[in-house]
Amino acid sequence: MPRINRREFVRATTAAGVAAAAPKTLFAQAPTMMTPKSVKPLVVAASNGNKSKNDKGQTCVAKAFEMITGGSDVLDALVAGVNIVELDPEDSSVGYGGLPNAEGVVQLDACCMHGPKKRAGGVAALEGVRTPANVAQMVADQTDHHLLVGKGAQDFARIMGFTIEADLNTEKSRKAWLEWKRKTDPLHYLPSKQRDEAYHRVAMEMIADGWVDAEHYYGTINCDGINAKGEICGVTTTSGLAWKIPGRTGDSPILGAGLYVDGDVGAAGSTGRGEANLYNLCSFLIVEEMRRGAHPKDAAMTALKRVAKNTIEKRLLTPKGQPNFGLNFYVLNAKGEYAGVTMFESSKSGERVTRSTFALCNENGPQTLNCEPLYEGYPPPTD
Repeated sequence: MPRINRREFVRATTAAGVAAAAPKTLFAQAPTMMTPKSVKPLVVAASNGNKSKNDKGQTCVAKAFEMITGGSDVLDALVAGVNIVELDPEDSSVGYGGLPNAEGVVQLDACCMHGPKKRAGGVAALEGVRTPANVAQMVADQTDHHLLVGKGAQDFARIMGFTIEADLNTEKSRKAWLEWKRKTDPLHYLPSKQRDEAYHRVAMEMIADGWVDAEHYYGTINCDGINAKGEICGVTTTSGLAWKIPGRTGDSPILGAGLYVDGDVGAAGSTGRGEANLYNLCSFLIVEEMRRGAHPKDAAMTALKRVAKNTIEKRLLTPKGQPNFGLNFYVLNAKGEYAGVTMFESSKSGERVTRSTFALCNENGPQTLNCEPLYEGYPPPTD
C-alpha cells in the first residue's frame, strides 16, 4: 500500500469533508426561490380591492395591509380585507348581493391558502352565508379537507356558528336576475349551441343596457399578501358567473386555478372566465414559472398565452382568432415583486370603455394601477 505524508492526508480528508457537507440536489430539479429574511409588506388584489369601503373608509387592500403591518396573521388580514367586498351590496360579483344563478339563488365560492402552514380550504355553491371566505378559512383550520360543497358546506358553516340566511339577493341583484329571466326564459332549453348563443347575446344586451357591469359578469376578488418576514397567503371569493347553471363551480374555489400559494415562491390568483383558467390551472402554472426564476409579470403572461393557445372553439374566439373573454391574474413573489396582467387592455359596457386595473397597497398606501395586457383594445361583442 503506497504511503502518503501528513500534508497529503490533511488535504484529502478536508476535500472529502467539504464534499460530504455540500447540499445534494435532485437531477433536473428546478430552482426554488428562497424567501428573503426581510421584505417590504405588500397586498395585491383585483381592482374591486380598492373600491368597496368599510365604515372607517378603508378598502380591502388598505385594511389587509394595516393588519399585516400591525402583526396580524397574513391570511387573517386578507380575509378581513375581502370581507369588506363580500359585505358590500353594491358589488354584484362577490358575497351579499352577488348576481344569482339561473334560478335566482346566490351561490358563493371561495378558497384560501396559508403559505407558512401549508394549509388550504375552500367552499363551493355555498348558500346563505355572506362571507364565504371565512368559511373557507374555517375548512382549512378545522378540518382535514380542502373543499366542501353545496349543502355540506352550508351545514358545516352552520355548525361553525355562521348565520344562514334564506336569501342573499339585494333588490338590485334580484331586479337584474328578473330582467335576465324575462329575456331568456323562452330560450332556456334550446339545443346547446343555440342556448349558448342566446345566453351570450342576452348577457351582452344587459351589459350594454347597464344592468350588469362588464367586469362583474364574471366577477370575483382575489387578494394576496406578504409580510416583513416573507410569509405569503392568499384568498379568492366570488358569486361566480352571472345566471350560471345551479351548482356550476368556476375556478375560484379550486386550488391551482383561482388561487395558488407556495410560501417559498409566491402567490397567484385570478378573476375572469373561470372555465378557461380551470382548463389550464393557471395559478399553479404562474407559481411554477416563478419558481424557475420568472418575474411575476412574465410568469403571468406565460399563463395568458397558454390560455389563448388552448382556446380553439369558434364561439370563444374573436374574428382575429383571439379569446373573446376577459381573464386577469394578480401575482406576487417572495421578493415582494408583483404584477397585474389581463387578457385585454380594456373592457366595454355599452359605449363605456374601461381600462383593466388591479389594486395594491404598500408603504405608499392603497393604489389602483393599470394591468399589463396581452392584447390591446377590448374583446369585441360576438354575434
